Amino acid sequence: MSYLYLAIAVIFEIIGTAGLQASQQFTKPKPLILTAAGYAAAFYFLSLVLRTMPVGIAYALWSGLGIILITIVGLFWFGQRLDWPAVIGLALILVGVVTINLFSETVVH
Repeated sequence: MSYLYLAIAVIFEIIGTAGLQASQQFTKPKPLILTAAGYAAAFYFLSLVLRTMPVGIAYALWSGLGIILITIVGLFWFGQRLDWPAVIGLALILVGVVTINLFSETVVH
């Protein structure tokens, strides 16, 4: 269940972050409500993950996956483009997430 809760937490974090971008510095109320609800749900499900996974590992996976996925949302939904250094940095984050999942003994499998 930890990975299911983690996936749900990441999805809600992406919803919250996309709402934050769409709120245009808190000037649009509907996206702001989406932001608050998204982050509240994200933290709730992340707290469930912490029952079985060390906080550092859970946070690394949550934030790493969130960074990668919100970058994709930013690219397609908000039209934000990346330069090569940013792409390389994101690839290194992805390598870190994969390494933790495949090789760390502290992650619940």
